[in-house]
Amino acid sequence: MTESAETTDGRFVPFARMNGLGNEIIVADLRGRDARIAADAARALAAVDATRFDQIMAIHDPLTPGTDAYIRIINRDGSEAQACGNGTRCVVQALSAETGRHDFTFETRAGILAASERPDGQIAVDMGIPHFAWNEIPLAEEFRDTRAIELQIGPIDAPVLHSPSVASMGNPHAIFWVERDVWDYELDRFGPVLENHPIFPERANISIARVTARDALTLRTWERGVGLTRACGSAACAAAVSAARTRRTDRTVTVTLPGGDLLIEWRDDDHVVMTGPAEWEWSGRLDPATGSFTRDSEPVPA
Repeated sequence: MTESAETTDGRFVPFARMNGLGNEIIVADLRGRDARIAADAARALAAVDATRFDQIMAIHDPLTPGTDAYIRIINRDGSEAQACGNGTRCVVQALSAETGRHDFTFETRAGILAASERPDGQIAVDMGIPHFAWNEIPLAEEFRDTRAIELQIGPIDAPVLHSPSVASMGNPHAIFWVERDVWDYELDRFGPVLENHPIFPERANISIARVTARDALTLRTWERGVGLTRACGSAACAAAVSAARTRRTDRTVTVTLPGGDLLIEWRDDDHVVMTGPAEWEWSGRLDPATGSFTRDSEPVPA
């Protein structure tokens, strides 16, 4: 993501349009600049088909010694997220192509994480340690056991979804366990209601999960600030650790998302490692204040 001095307008920063299992990502390079991507600019980019995204991964100069960059994560609605596993894999691929390096350490609102690109092109991200305490997720009221909390959608005597496991992987997550195919549920209708339920003071990512084997589950997610998504890496991690915590699965599982598979390992040291691909689509430059953009082959507007 390098710039040419001959073609660079000072307002514009380089970006790459990428995806992680269909999770639509913009990786924007703001290193060496004081600029931040404005919420209005994010919403403007999300309104255009070519640049529609689930998350923007804005790369800033490091704040903490020993890290390679600070990453600010912006949702489609302009709000900020603490973590994005699929987006982090995209950042690794972009920076690896630029630098020739394969190992990186990033800082986000969720903390410091390590990530590496493997020889086969798969990218592993240490997503950190999950949190299960009600006030760490956070929830609006105390639940001593967050493996299943009192929350349901539908009639009291015949709820459609009920008793989710809740956890934080940097972002708050609620996972509803189902026996039928995850596509049998109207997540586009239930998701907005549950995301904004008063029990979640910071809103939440809402997932429907079905365990298919001791080492496998399928997952669909309504992502906070985004909506339905083809893949949510932190949701895959939250579902995997919650499945192991409730003894539905072992500690290493393949999570099948609408966009493809992620391998999730909840290690003995309590860290969760997510491994999966990233894909480059095209690159360009954008104005972080307004969201106007141009592809690399197009002239920057005056």
